[in-house]
Amino acid sequence: MTIDQINFENKRALIRVDFNVPLDENYKVTDATRIEAAKDTIIHVLEHGGSVILMSHLGRPKNKEEEFSLSHVIAKASDILGVQVQFVEDCKGELAEKAANDLEPGEVLLLENLRYYSEETAGDTSFAKALSQLGDVYINDAFGTAHRAHASTAVIAQFFEEKCFGLLMNREMVSLDKVLKTPERPLVAILGGAKVSSKITVIENILTKVDDLIIAGGMAYTFIKAQG
Repeated sequence: MTIDQINFENKRALIRVDFNVPLDENYKVTDATRIEAAKDTIIHVLEHGGSVILMSHLGRPKNKEEEFSLSHVIAKASDILGVQVQFVEDCKGELAEKAANDLEPGEVLLLENLRYYSEETAGDTSFAKALSQLGDVYINDAFGTAHRAHASTAVIAQFFEEKCFGLLMNREMVSLDKVLKTPERPLVAILGGAKVSSKITVIENILTKVDDLIIAGGMAYTFIKAQG
């Protein structure tokens, strides 16, 4: 099922986005690229008569530290979307459910950091089910975290009859398909990131498909060390 096949009229769309954006010392967003990337999907739901509940993680909190609160993202998200984004200080339970149930068509609600609960990264089924109570439709548009088997990405979809990828996710999949199956030559792949552990399988899969591979970011150090 695609996003165009779903009727959002008077429905709440629970969208997993990737709002894991960098903040400065005053908790101001310094790069809003990821928020802008999710805009098309959010606006699509709103324009088709639905309301939107956004869920995301931010950083790697250990004990619900204030610096990792998604409340810091409200102002920038509201500015980009052109809609005043509401916020609730939890992502599940009574507080979150009331905020979700009170939403009117055309409104947007941002939940608190999913990773304030360890069950998110553990891929806990009961946690995913609790999250699912907030929406009528599930949309995964968090391309940056889609490779992780977390509750809000890999587990939650089973609790929805209506579910789909968002427009960002679809664009990325089409681009990947084009590059890997019918690329223009010469083809150069540039891979970045801090952790090489999550990129090893990607590297192995594309080595036979590209002409050149450039390793960038923090994981380049792993290769430099391996070379002595």
